[in-house]
Amino acid sequence: MVVKTILYHPKFVQEFQKLDSMIQKRAAKTESMFRNNPLHPSLRLHQLSGELKESWSISVTMNIRIIFKRMDNADIVFYSIGAHDIYRHLAK
Repeated sequence: MVVKTILYHPKFVQEFQKLDSMIQKRAAKTESMFRNNPLHPSLRLHQLSGELKESWSISVTMNIRIIFKRMDNADIVFYSIGAHDIYRHLAK
């Protein structure tokens, strides 16, 4: 997987702003790692299934995830960030 450009969906921005500042810092570090090596094992990168099969997930912490989609032009769009249960909200 190549990371060309990361774009931020407004939903992601809103959710990010609501996070604790320590989690925000950790998320920024995770994003940097993702840009430099999207296959780094600590990201726990995986494609989702079911209704979210076009989406991927990386881990910020054991409980916090970033959900994103890969576009045809190789851009990445971060759609959501939050606790593991964010999957349920995106599937609807």
